[in-house]
Amino acid sequence: MSSSTDAAPSEYIELESEDLFEDLLDDHDVVLVDFYADWCGPCKMMEPTIESLAAGTAAAVVKVNVDHFQGLASRFGVRGIPTILLFADGEQVERAVGVQSEADLSSMIADHTA
Repeated sequence: MSSSTDAAPSEYIELESEDLFEDLLDDHDVVLVDFYADWCGPCKMMEPTIESLAAGTAAAVVKVNVDHFQGLASRFGVRGIPTILLFADGEQVERAVGVQSEADLSSMIADHTA
């Protein structure tokens, strides 16, 4: 089945409403979700990597502030941050916790964007 999803944006999407989360999963074939908090040092370290992934990969990149969206964090079992989840065709396919290299995350995305 061919998909009529939107092209991935070249900048990350800051989640503004929990209702929009499902829409983002529906609108894009591959979505990388970064669960973070403003007070989290390792999350701040990941910021340039997340920006670069949004600009350079076929995945839509979504940032979810766990302080604002505790329900989503709980739903996906986020216990430590940063937690990166990768969704393909609306289903969670990968999980990474802690600071990740851009190469590792790019490879993870590439595995699902063939």
